[in-house]
Amino acid sequence: MSADDFLNKRKFIIRLGKALHKFGTPAYRLEAHLQNVSAKLGLEGYFLVSPTSMTFVLNHDEDPQGAAANGVHTQEYTHIARVTPGELDLGSLARCDKLVDELASGERNLQEAIERLADIESRPNPYGVALTCGSFTAAAAAFAMLMETSWNDVIWSGLFGFIVYWLVFIAERSRRMAEMLEPLSAIVCALGACAISVFDPGINIPVVILSGIIIFIPGLALTIGLAELAARDLISGTARVMDAMMLLFKLYFGAVLGMTLGRALFGDVAYIAPPSVPEIAHWLAVPILSICLVFIFRARLKDAFWGILAGVIAYSCAELAMVYFTSSIGIFFGALAVGVYANLYARWMKAPASIALLQGIVILVPGSKAYIGLNAMISGEMMLNQVAIGSQVFLIFMSLIAGLIFANVLMPPRRTL
Repeated sequence: MSADDFLNKRKFIIRLGKALHKFGTPAYRLEAHLQNVSAKLGLEGYFLVSPTSMTFVLNHDEDPQGAAANGVHTQEYTHIARVTPGELDLGSLARCDKLVDELASGERNLQEAIERLADIESRPNPYGVALTCGSFTAAAAAFAMLMETSWNDVIWSGLFGFIVYWLVFIAERSRRMAEMLEPLSAIVCALGACAISVFDPGINIPVVILSGIIIFIPGLALTIGLAELAARDLISGTARVMDAMMLLFKLYFGAVLGMTLGRALFGDVAYIAPPSVPEIAHWLAVPILSICLVFIFRARLKDAFWGILAGVIAYSCAELAMVYFTSSIGIFFGALAVGVYANLYARWMKAPASIALLQGIVILVPGSKAYIGLNAMISGEMMLNQVAIGSQVFLIFMSLIAGLIFANVLMPPRRTL
């Protein structure tokens, strides 16, 4: 292999790794994928990925003339990069995966692949402001429906989801705003809920705050971190779990501060519980939430149906299993079903399993229960009528990871992403 070929190949692999990290790929999947890509390009690669750093080590055999001239038969290149934790962009993830297939099949050469990769990274949000804002609003309202609360809370949760989106919109354009986005969102939702309670005492303030900031609750990040730990990727898994816990602490502190200020400003209003939403609302909320996730996670429209179906499969299988078993075992069967489905989807569609898997798992992750458990541990008060919430959270997380592991045994994945 000539020096120029090695230069182009390593440039592509490094850019691909940084792009996939930016689009939210878990470390153990990213490392395996980069090793496969390196092997396809005739390189020997070793990779160490964490949420905040990446190390690339690439080896190649020099061309015979170069080796004869200097007596060196292999050359090693090491690249270390500092990166920021990525955010899910399932559409860009799928485009990167397709690009690798095109490169391997000869449809594109290396230079074209590098240019295409730069184009994928620079793509704006394909769904625009209005559709994304609507997704934040509907997702908050749908989550409130899943929490078995009232229509009052559903309506106000949608309003706070709308407000949170505009805070996110500003944060994308202001570094200073981005640094305080999560706690500020919780403070704004808490202050707003306390103000609303003055003329609507039927609002459940803690539940509405949680629904408004649900997009930030790091349940999926905690699940990915535990999955990385289960895959023996200890550095990345530990870092991701601790980052998720700190985010949870920031959100909770913001909510407590906002409620304290709100009660000082507007007084402490007695809560009058209105009628709860009918049970059928749960089944309506799941597809609504799944549709919103398509736009929030920026999945491609061609993959939208499969992502929505993943959410329905995960929730339906979990609910069916809960009829016969405990809630944690129900979550195990939900994760098992969606894991098998995602691997089948990857085989049928020749696309990353993550596209279907993540949109299904996010319906099951107990991020909200972790927040509720944190509230119970600190304040001694329960937001909802749920006992032993701490042990529930632990068992549900373990059931999720076990379900995904068993799914990969029953239906082995053929793609690394």
